[in-house]
Amino acid sequence: MEVKERIEKLREELEQHNIDYYIKAMPTISDSAYDFLMKELEALEKQHPEYYSPDSPSQKVGGAINKSFENFRHERPMLSLGNTYNEEELRAFDERVQKGLGTTEYEYICELKFDGLSISLHYEKGELIRAVTRGDGVSGDVVTDNVRTIRSLKTELRGNYPDILEVRGEIFMHKKAFEKLNQAREEEGEKTYANPRNFASGTLKMQDSAEVAKRPLDIFLYEILSAEETDSHWKSLERAKNWGLKISSDAQKCNDIQEVFDFIHHWDKERKNLGYEIDGVVIKVNHYHQREELGFTAKSPRWAISFKFKTEAACTQLRSIDYQVGRTGSITPVANLEPVLLLGTTVKRASLHNADEIERLGLRENDFVFVEKGGEIIPKITAINLDLREGDSSPIQFITHCPECQTQLVRKEGEANHYCPNTTSCPPQVIGGIQHYISRKACDINSIGAETIKSLYEAKLIQNVADLYSLTFEQVLGLERMAEKSAQNVIEGINKSKEIPFHRVLFGLGIRHVGATVAKKLAQQFKSIDHLASASFEVLEAVDEIGGVIANSVIEYFSKEENWEIIQMLKSAGVQLEQLDDGMQALSDSLKGKTIVISGVFSQHSRDELAQMIEAHGGKKGSGITGKTDYLVAGDKMGPSKLAKAEKLGVPIISEQEFIDLIS
Repeated sequence: MEVKERIEKLREELEQHNIDYYIKAMPTISDSAYDFLMKELEALEKQHPEYYSPDSPSQKVGGAINKSFENFRHERPMLSLGNTYNEEELRAFDERVQKGLGTTEYEYICELKFDGLSISLHYEKGELIRAVTRGDGVSGDVVTDNVRTIRSLKTELRGNYPDILEVRGEIFMHKKAFEKLNQAREEEGEKTYANPRNFASGTLKMQDSAEVAKRPLDIFLYEILSAEETDSHWKSLERAKNWGLKISSDAQKCNDIQEVFDFIHHWDKERKNLGYEIDGVVIKVNHYHQREELGFTAKSPRWAISFKFKTEAACTQLRSIDYQVGRTGSITPVANLEPVLLLGTTVKRASLHNADEIERLGLRENDFVFVEKGGEIIPKITAINLDLREGDSSPIQFITHCPECQTQLVRKEGEANHYCPNTTSCPPQVIGGIQHYISRKACDINSIGAETIKSLYEAKLIQNVADLYSLTFEQVLGLERMAEKSAQNVIEGINKSKEIPFHRVLFGLGIRHVGATVAKKLAQQFKSIDHLASASFEVLEAVDEIGGVIANSVIEYFSKEENWEIIQMLKSAGVQLEQLDDGMQALSDSLKGKTIVISGVFSQHSRDELAQMIEAHGGKKGSGITGKTDYLVAGDKMGPSKLAKAEKLGVPIISEQEFIDLIS
């Protein structure tokens, strides 16, 4: 047998053994026999480098060094799911699905919610070409070399797969592997990791893939994205299994919400018997056309939700309360606790949220409290252990003045939080506001870190976001531990941010209640900072999805003289404060003043394309049927509830072709 044929045969055999061991959990040869085959392959590949392949099983030992990770923008955002911790909220989700679809004829797919880190895998012609972390949901880091080391991952697909394929899943570490690796770190005097998720996350961002290969990561895939999708999520998972991808065998199709509850109750008890951590169940609508009908919010899909299992609680004593000031001036009380072990980690602090929460709990000094993690980064206090309360303890009194600048706090009617109104000179607000301005979704000055902003502020070199643009190279270089190259990168990053579009600058200004989506909508509507600033409450509130709270917040922001001074400084620096042409050519004004709702599945255009066509002809895409809707463009498999509402309100119902004729 020729060398090339032997290499290919060994690769094929070892790949099948990997599938048997890591995916099917049914090994057909011993570990020593596997190692013997692997050593033979490695020796042949070393002797004949002309037959090198990045997808060879031998390459899962790693070896590539990455000094920094390339950033990659997701073709479809990796949105987070809405969370719920109780069955009432899950029933409410089911009711929203039923109402949105106008039918009870739908299925759910229930999947275990793996406690790992999300990953997006890109295949072309059956070969893995890219692996990208979730990042901020819009873009993530390319970690392909590290992901290739995962032995259960199929880097070359088999069977009838699409030419272009994206698959999303979760990378995790098994409990036993975590314990073994942590024990080794402890013996070597190194810091141990708090949980398997943190260990897996830290591993995936290591620069040397050979080191990554020494840590046994695993993966489950759970979402298939391609141009050749089937009509349902369940069928897509079945196809993915045939391609050799590792899909959890514990997913289940459910015909109604009661079957979903049965699945949840089963795994709430059985999760302790799994070899890896799960923290809940993910519930998804099965059929794709129904998902499209339900759509998305700005942050998450309306067709999926995650049910989080209740966590264990620990009892410990309250020592004191700190009051933290956020970038918007919001005051958050945080309890300092007697250290207590909870879910394998030592808890010393817990969130108390606001004054209402302290009052609801009836919290007193030195109380013994029950603490839960409940899916949050900072644990929270859920109840008081009254049996251990001291008889002479005093109720906790919420502070009246800012702990940072001593300004008297305010609390607006209808809001839960107290705020420090000193937005211009309260240090945490100023520093937090500038850190927000340089963030990725805002002006994306990635050459400056949060600590550098703090150092610049403490050195009295910046007092607001506009001061960034007057910084000099010499000033930045003068900071502690700042090298020449880093200082030059800071200045270049600041100058490059002048090209950032208006809607992201507007988001970066940190106006209360104006998130990234709202900022984009306001920028599209008003086109410039001057037009936005001069808009009345009535004009602002009339903008689609802009309510009274946001309108008042915008007006309040522009009413302050110090904010106008910052805006004038930004203008002088050359920052984009006007909406430039976004590339969508205005074709006509034939739909001017018209609100058009799109619903269903279409044959000639996607829903996004139809929405762009509406805007290109001067119209506005509506999100729901109201008395102000001018047309409903109805496609196949449209929800009967929307159809019924349109007929009831007398809204004209037109087909895709009739819509095209209308704008022609």
